[in-house]
Amino acid sequence: MSALLDSFARAFDALAMPDAAGLGDHRRAALADALRDGLPGPRSEAWKYTSLRALERRAFAVSPAANATSSTDDDALSAELAAIPSPRMVFIDGRFDDAHSDLSTLPHGVEAMPLSRVLRELEPRDANFLMRRYSGADEVFAVVNAALAEEGATIRVEQYIVVETPLHLVFVSTDATPESTAHLRHFVDLRNGAALTLVEHHIALGAHRGLRNHLAHVHLGQRARLTHARIQNEADGATLFVREDAVLAREADYRRLDLELGAGLSRHELNVRLEGEGATLAAHGVLLADGKRHLDMRLGIEHIARNTACDLRWRGLGADRGRAVFHGGIVIREGADGTDANLTNKNLLLSANAEIDTQPVLVIHADEVKAAHGATVGQLDPTALFYLRSRGLPEAEARALLTAAFCRELLNTIDNEALRHTMASALDRALVRIEEHAP
Repeated sequence: MSALLDSFARAFDALAMPDAAGLGDHRRAALADALRDGLPGPRSEAWKYTSLRALERRAFAVSPAANATSSTDDDALSAELAAIPSPRMVFIDGRFDDAHSDLSTLPHGVEAMPLSRVLRELEPRDANFLMRRYSGADEVFAVVNAALAEEGATIRVEQYIVVETPLHLVFVSTDATPESTAHLRHFVDLRNGAALTLVEHHIALGAHRGLRNHLAHVHLGQRARLTHARIQNEADGATLFVREDAVLAREADYRRLDLELGAGLSRHELNVRLEGEGATLAAHGVLLADGKRHLDMRLGIEHIARNTACDLRWRGLGADRGRAVFHGGIVIREGADGTDANLTNKNLLLSANAEIDTQPVLVIHADEVKAAHGATVGQLDPTALFYLRSRGLPEAEARALLTAAFCRELLNTIDNEALRHTMASALDRALVRIEEHAP
C-alpha cells in the first residue's frame, strides 16, 4: 500500500464520529474500496495529464482537533476576514471555527450549519447526501471523502426565499501542522424558486504543504437560482482536490465563476446534470499556472432534458514552469432536443517552459440541437504588443496589460459589483505575481 493510502487509513482510525447518522458501514466500505483500488495511474484517461506518483509517496497527518493558531496567524486571519463580510462560515484546517463565523444576518428560511453539527444533533435523514457511493476507479478522492469527511458546510434555502446578501464560505489552511490532511463534504440545497449567492475563499496562512479534499453536492429546485463565485488561492506547496456534483431541475439557473490561482497541485471537477426542461448553466473560470503549479480543471456537463443551455468560457495562463490541464466534456443525451451548448477554452503561453493541455469533448445523441466547442493555445498577439509599445508603454507593462485584459473579460459575467471587485482584486494580485517573476 502507498504511503498516501496508509495515511488515509490512519486518518479513519482518528475519526471522531465514524458511526454517526448510521454511516459506519458505509464509511468502512468506502475506505476498503479506496485501499483496494489504489490511485489512478497514467493509463487512466481521466488522469492522463495529472500524475499522482509523487503524491502517493507522501503521508499526511490528521488536522488537529482544535484550531491552535499563533498570535501572528490570528492577526493575519483577522486581516483576511476584515475584507469578507457576514454572513460567513469559517473553517480552519478543515475544522469549523465558530469564533470567526457569523451567521446572524441570514434571513428566516435559510439554514446554514457545519456538517459536524448535523452529524451530532440532527436526524440521520439530514445527512442522507453522505450515503452516495462512488464506484469508478477514477473517483478515488471522492471515495476517500466518503470514508473520512466529518466536516463541511450544509446550506438549505426554503422555497421562494431570495437571499440578497452573499453567503461566504472561508477555508483557511495554516502551517500549524504543515503536512496535514482534511476532508470536507458540502451540501447546498435550494428549493423551488429560491435564490442565493455563494462565495468561496480558499486562503493560505503560512507555507503549508497539506492536502485538502472537498466534495460538494448542489441541488437546485424548479426555478431556483444560484450564483457561485470561488477564489482558490492556496499555498504554493498545497495539494487540493475539489469535486462538485450539481443537479438542476426545471428552469433552474446556475451561474459560477472560478479563479484557480494557487496550490502546487490542484484538480477541480465540476459535474452538472441539467435534468429539468429549460435549466441553464453558465460556468466560467481562469486557470493561472505559474511557478511550478499544476492546475487540472475537468468539466462534465450532461444535458438530460429538452431546451437546456450551457455556456462555458475558460481562460488558461501558463507561465514559468507551470502546467494547466483543461478537459471540457459536454454530453447531450437522447431526447434533449432544443439544447444550446457552447464551450470555449482560450489559453496563453507566457514562457517557453510552461505547458497547457486542453481537450474539448462534445458528444451528441439528440436531434435539433445547437452546439459548439473549441480551444486555442497561443502567445500574446505581437501586433497588439507592438501597438502598445508604439504608444510609449514599456514591454513588461504592455505584456501585463494584455494578459490582464485576456483574463478580466470573464469578470463581467458577475452582476454583483462588490463581488466583481473582490474577484478582480484577487486576480490582479496573482497577475502581479507572474510579472514579478517574469524573465
